[in-house]
Amino acid sequence: MTDRVVPEPQRRRRRPTKQGVVLSAELIVDTALRLIGQHGADALTVRRLGAALGADPSAVYRYFHSTDDLLIAIADELIGRAQHGWQSTGDWRADLRAIGLRIHSAYQAHPQAALLAAHRTTGRTHETAAVETILGILRTAGFPDPEAVRIYHAFVDQSLGFAALDAAALALPAPAAAADLGVWQASYARLDATTHPHIAATAGLLTRDMRRSGYPYALDLLLDAAEARLRTAEPGQAEPGQDS
Repeated sequence: MTDRVVPEPQRRRRRPTKQGVVLSAELIVDTALRLIGQHGADALTVRRLGAALGADPSAVYRYFHSTDDLLIAIADELIGRAQHGWQSTGDWRADLRAIGLRIHSAYQAHPQAALLAAHRTTGRTHETAAVETILGILRTAGFPDPEAVRIYHAFVDQSLGFAALDAAALALPAPAAAADLGVWQASYARLDATTHPHIAATAGLLTRDMRRSGYPYALDLLLDAAEARLRTAEPGQAEPGQDS
């Protein structure tokens, strides 16, 4: 792609595509997500997008500078989907837990796209809203600003890290995924207690637990730690709206 993005007011096509639709940035992102889900990262090309949209591939230039620009838009869309419908309860811990699980779920719904996008920083509308929301929850809860930023950083990296890890497992071909899970039963569960006493003692638990994501438990551990730090925060440290 080249740097030929058309300003917003001039983007709308006067005629529908061969598919009978009018192009928009949103439609292109949705189509790209579908193609990536079906064909993996290689699907993110102008040629494939044009064919799927029923439009000349060059029409994509009117909305995105490059495939990387489109990828950033996809990343921001996934963040937006995670936030859609979320409402604050006023309980900082419950709110952060819900946001974290929503982030994880949104990426699991699009594992191939998650592998491409989970590590990107977009600076766009949905990501900015998420950063503002999470920091607002922490500062309103009473965390001093330096602590709020550190917890925000750990919270987001944990959420996206698990999202990418679990997405990679979901994106595996079925035989490979089954083989990976089978290792716990076929190998670890058969280790001799004399040489591997701790694995042998917990083999049944390991076999069951490794079949599900470790994220919900890891999230609770992080929130436990944050709650403990909030209890010990020194009075007089920066309050929401004040400089640290």
